Amino acid sequence: MLRQVLHAGLRSSFHALGRFVASHPVFFASAPVLISILLGASFSRYRVEENVENLLAPKHSLAKIEGNLVDSLFPVNRSKHALYSDLQTPGRYGRVIITTRKGSVLEPLHLDTILKLHRRIYQMQVTVPATGFNSFNYSFSYLCLPDDKNICIIDDIIRAMEEIQSARASNRSVPVLRYPITRLADGRQAYIGHQLGGVQGWGPGGTVRGPGTGTRGEGVRSARALQLTYYLQARGGLMDRVAGQWEKAFCAELQHFSALHPKLALYPSTSSSLRTDFQFSSVLARRPLLASLGACSVLAVLCCSMRDCVRSKPWLGLLALLSITLSGLTAAGILNLTGATYNSTYLGIPFIMLGHGLFGSFEMLSSWRRTREDQHVKERVAGVFEDVMLRFSGSTMLHLMTLGLAASPLTNMEAVRLFCRTAALAVTVSYVYTLSFYSSCLVFTGYLETGYRHGCFCRRVPKPDRLDSKPAWYRCLMYTRYQDETQTPNQPHGVSHGHTHTSNANLMHTHAHAHTHAHTANNPVTHGHSHVANPAHTHAHPHAHAPVCPDPQPQDSHLLLGCVRRCYGDWITNTYVKPFVVLLYLVYISFGLMGFLQVTQGSDPSALVAMDTATVLYARAQQRYFSSYSPVIGFYIYESAPYWNVSVQRDLLEYAKGFQRISWLESYLNYLSERNQSTSQSRENFTRTLRHSFLREPQYAHFADDIIFAERGQGEEPDVAASRVFLVAKTTENKREEMSVLLDTLRRLSLTSRVRFLIFNPSFVYLDRYAAAVSSPLRHSLLAVLFLLGLSSLAVVEPLVSVWLGLTLLSVQFGVLGFMTLWGVELDCMSVLCLISALGHSADCSGPLLCGFASGRGESRTRWVRVALERHGVPSLQTLICYSAALVPVGCIRSNLTHTMFRCLTLTAGCSVLHTLAFLPTLLTFLPPSKARGHRPGGEGLRQEVECVEMNDSTRVVDQITTV
Repeated sequence: MLRQVLHAGLRSSFHALGRFVASHPVFFASAPVLISILLGASFSRYRVEENVENLLAPKHSLAKIEGNLVDSLFPVNRSKHALYSDLQTPGRYGRVIITTRKGSVLEPLHLDTILKLHRRIYQMQVTVPATGFNSFNYSFSYLCLPDDKNICIIDDIIRAMEEIQSARASNRSVPVLRYPITRLADGRQAYIGHQLGGVQGWGPGGTVRGPGTGTRGEGVRSARALQLTYYLQARGGLMDRVAGQWEKAFCAELQHFSALHPKLALYPSTSSSLRTDFQFSSVLARRPLLASLGACSVLAVLCCSMRDCVRSKPWLGLLALLSITLSGLTAAGILNLTGATYNSTYLGIPFIMLGHGLFGSFEMLSSWRRTREDQHVKERVAGVFEDVMLRFSGSTMLHLMTLGLAASPLTNMEAVRLFCRTAALAVTVSYVYTLSFYSSCLVFTGYLETGYRHGCFCRRVPKPDRLDSKPAWYRCLMYTRYQDETQTPNQPHGVSHGHTHTSNANLMHTHAHAHTHAHTANNPVTHGHSHVANPAHTHAHPHAHAPVCPDPQPQDSHLLLGCVRRCYGDWITNTYVKPFVVLLYLVYISFGLMGFLQVTQGSDPSALVAMDTATVLYARAQQRYFSSYSPVIGFYIYESAPYWNVSVQRDLLEYAKGFQRISWLESYLNYLSERNQSTSQSRENFTRTLRHSFLREPQYAHFADDIIFAERGQGEEPDVAASRVFLVAKTTENKREEMSVLLDTLRRLSLTSRVRFLIFNPSFVYLDRYAAAVSSPLRHSLLAVLFLLGLSSLAVVEPLVSVWLGLTLLSVQFGVLGFMTLWGVELDCMSVLCLISALGHSADCSGPLLCGFASGRGESRTRWVRVALERHGVPSLQTLICYSAALVPVGCIRSNLTHTMFRCLTLTAGCSVLHTLAFLPTLLTFLPPSKARGHRPGGEGLRQEVECVEMNDSTRVVDQITTV
């Protein structure tokens, strides 16, 4: 009872809203246009997101806390010795990987060329500002990080190469370069595993080892790649701007140098490369998005066209797209005024709006064609609102629920949160503009139809007697049916008007009072509860059903509607087809499960940037030549520990066992052993020897950056308050997965260790809890939708409809997730955004079909499946056609981000329409809800005779007298 009361109240409200919009069409058509123009002027405040790490990394993670602690203890600007390029993340830097087309980078010719490149970069200058009297020239020596001798810190491999070059020039023996840890001329050990790549080493007996098979300290025979890093200081706004200009000049210099030396391949990367290449996807997508709009416009016009030139409404297809465009412009204007920033993930928002807006538009047009043409336009629009808007509002609520919860503070991924917040705003504006702008356009086209004007040229169509004298092409162009030609003008399917007698042995008695002034806006044949356009003059039993008969003018029907009505509906519900559809669904579930079990997380930011950019090329070269070892991992002991204790020393050495390591503690213990001193000393002796003997040796002086001393009382030796050790692990091609496992293993070890330590590498910011951060918005949105469906089944939607819709959403989501994995898509930020939007898209497609099927009473399941397909399956098919055409140009964009988006959205559309047009129509023919309720026993053999008398006057308002 509560459900019926709420349904009646909501439908009456939408009926009144439809009449109000139809009464003021000029206002509702012009107001959205003016608002969009005004808000569109705010694009002068357009801003692009600069911090990509903030977007793509989990917002709240232990790795970020650890990174802040590490930066406070060992800031990179305070380092006075060697820096590890994949451990420190200063504000600005320039980095390049140099590879040879043939041979080794250590050959004399290539080595001299690389050192020449190094000197050119070292001497390169930038002028800031570019013009004016206050311009200054800045070189690398001014911007670099200096050491304790005020000399720029450079990579150790440069020093090693300079030593080799000097030895060759003076005809001395070339010093042996070992890998991955070598010893320089000053006696200092240096890790060069991240600076030298593609290494082949000398094995025992002079044999050659393959790349990446070397052991600790073996000699290097050849190397295919070299990586150099130049660190810059960015103190204040001016220096940051100068450093930014230097990075641009750095890339230009490398490009010029590569053209002069074709034997070398250069792959540059700077601190701004990821941001630039990530946002470059938006630049590449401009023309394809315009092509998508054009293709979608053409197909939308065709989907709204019919053979009948008066009842055809091609302009509504364009106006539907215009409504979506205006809503997008309005949403963008609101974002600009609120100071929001843009990023490339927003490319998916227009497709969310397109899918939702087109389906609502096609549903309204389908409902309009089921209304009676002899009614006034206001009544027809009110009937459309009463029939469609309740379902359309429900699907909009599902969209807002999924996007709203993913945009909440519960989401730990900033890119997901911002995308969903913006998409929710866009969907809301699109819904309002559909109610106002598109509905007012429907009113205008309705008046054109009432005046028998051409749907495309708006010219009045001549009557048949005048049309006969025209040429054949003109008669074909102006073909229509006038009201006086037949008494059954384009009536809804299943309703018989005029002086006809229709019989159907399978229908129950129908009782209706005479003097009915208006027809039902929602044809009672296909709805169990009769909802009339003017309830004040109509009285009908709630289960009144009129006969279901074929369309009296099938040649005037829409092409897709005719195909579904006469061909597809009968075929998909055929007894011999159903087993094959069920088998197809089992295959669908099987492949979905296969992909679901292979889901992998995509935490690499380079997978979300444009193709053939500096970031992608650099990442490929790094993966190819520098994947033998992991990035340098910092092992930080952040509390004072009894390093002089033998058991503590043993534990720390055990933790570092199996790693390539640069450890001050291990070197210090070896130093004590070489001098025949015990490693188990008192705190004072241990610290005194460390400070006054060990750290003053030239080969160990660089360890001073790795130890922090804390003063004690006067005359006492200070404590070692904190220290760090550098570890490098041997890895395979699955570098990021192994790093994630290593991170979890060492963290678990830190919880049980007596020494308080943490590990950190900048890549941990993306790896730490990435799977949970990415999947939690999707999980929360799915649970929210199921909760909303369960709650609405108590008062608004029939429980079985909620159950079916929930199962459909789960099935579509499961299929999209599985098939996208089989298609090579990882679970990253962009794919999760598409999966969240898939919930709303599948609800748009399958929700109206389920509601239409569940509302029918008194006939067989197969009959009501066919009727539901005619009414709601055709709009789904029209939306799929236009949506797919809009997606095709996106697949041609050379961007990893858009490729992920294209694959996920294509799978979403395909799985949704497959459920709507195949799986659900088949399963509903033999699964609940039942159609037996309200069917009178013994009514199978009854016959009905319906006599209708229609009287038309000049105003085309009809009084209908029906006798049963």
